[in-house]
Amino acid sequence: MGGCCVSTPLVNDQPPPQQPQTQHVEPKNDEVNNDELKNDGFINWPFTEFSLSDLTTATKNFSSDEIISENREESSNVVFKGLLSENLGFVAVKVFKITPQEDHPDYFAKVAKEVGKLKHKRLVKLLGYCSDEDEGFLVAEFMPNDTLAKRLFHQKNMEWSMRLRVAYHIAEALDYCNTAGFDLYNNLSAYTVLFDKDGDACLSSFGLVKGINDDQRSTGSVNPQNVTYRFGTILVNLISGKQIPPSHAPEMILGKTLDQLVDPYLKGRFSMDEATTVFKLATQYLRHEDQESPTTREIVATLETLLTRPQVPSHEVIETTTQQEEASSSTHLSPLGEACSRMDLASIHQILVSTAYNDDKDLIESSFREWTEVQELQDVRKQGDQAFEEQDFKTAIAFYSQFIENRKLVYPSVYARRSISYLFCNEPDNSLLDGMTAQNVYPDWPTAFYLQSVALAKLNMNSDSTYMLKEAAILEAKRHQQ
Repeated sequence: MGGCCVSTPLVNDQPPPQQPQTQHVEPKNDEVNNDELKNDGFINWPFTEFSLSDLTTATKNFSSDEIISENREESSNVVFKGLLSENLGFVAVKVFKITPQEDHPDYFAKVAKEVGKLKHKRLVKLLGYCSDEDEGFLVAEFMPNDTLAKRLFHQKNMEWSMRLRVAYHIAEALDYCNTAGFDLYNNLSAYTVLFDKDGDACLSSFGLVKGINDDQRSTGSVNPQNVTYRFGTILVNLISGKQIPPSHAPEMILGKTLDQLVDPYLKGRFSMDEATTVFKLATQYLRHEDQESPTTREIVATLETLLTRPQVPSHEVIETTTQQEEASSSTHLSPLGEACSRMDLASIHQILVSTAYNDDKDLIESSFREWTEVQELQDVRKQGDQAFEEQDFKTAIAFYSQFIENRKLVYPSVYARRSISYLFCNEPDNSLLDGMTAQNVYPDWPTAFYLQSVALAKLNMNSDSTYMLKEAAILEAKRHQQ
């Protein structure tokens, strides 16, 4: 990182205004006060062009210890925690490569300034920027209570009323951005939803910087239809508690009943009517782009009707999960866990062959007759097993797929064997989906989590892979304690 940035406290094309300029944003229904940022630390902060030395000092020379982004290995797109001064508090500093804009050399600065004018309680405030040769730096408020991804996928203790509020808050943020002329958002996901000091959900402002220019549609920015599609994926996340690659979201709900999809943690602890409405919304939002999508205003209105307990405190988000962290730090990986941590597919294969279907015994005892009565299908499974043992993985996939398609109840080891077969055939997306299905059939089965960790690593979702590996180890330790 070079040092050509010039430190200036405020950069605008005009003299500094008395109030932050948001004239291009028309507030709705006289709700200006309600939409003011409620986080006090930087509420009056003027948008600033930082010097590189400012940010270097704030992040302790961009120390790896200060990295807070979900994917630590993606060095060209990393978020650091920084401290500008003791009085101001912490900030988040995103570092990424700037795409050259020959016709608009000041494009990055212009977009950052426009996003910096936005002000809403559900949107993380963008405080400033810096550019240095081919690197860009964005500075935003620091959100102290993690991402939706961590809270939902890894801590697994979010109540239904809170999930509804999160969906509503995200919709509020998207509607505000859309009304302000920012109808594009880059990679909307559970990782771009953050929780503030009060435990309320906010949308990261970083995703707006690449989405303001219509010319960017062809270079990877998300168009309005895809924003709606990705919001549908988040709704599936909230219902199921599972991480789902956006490309697989329709498959996740296709042909499923709500009871099959809902997070086991929520069983008996949610409103079926409310969940049914959210499920229908998710199905609607995941339609193909050539079908009409609802507006953000319609999304907000629909979700608002479900908030029967809008004032429920968000303390559950803020509470720490020390018991889970202690369990994670005190567990030791089994041979399967070790093999998955090394991504040693050959060893994983050998372990699955040796354990056969032993892990399914608890599930098949009550339905042994159903497991054995269709001999023709059992022969198909056995042919799949033979191919699997002989490491003919394409053939194994074919037989296991035939078995799965013709069974109402498929036991998790079949999905596990097909999952590792997909990995050998370099199909990590399908492998992850099978790992997730095995988990759905057998929610506390460590093997399902271990296989998902390998598939996630193959998909370069390294932080998720690490979390899933820890989750598997925790579940395995609990089983040994019983």
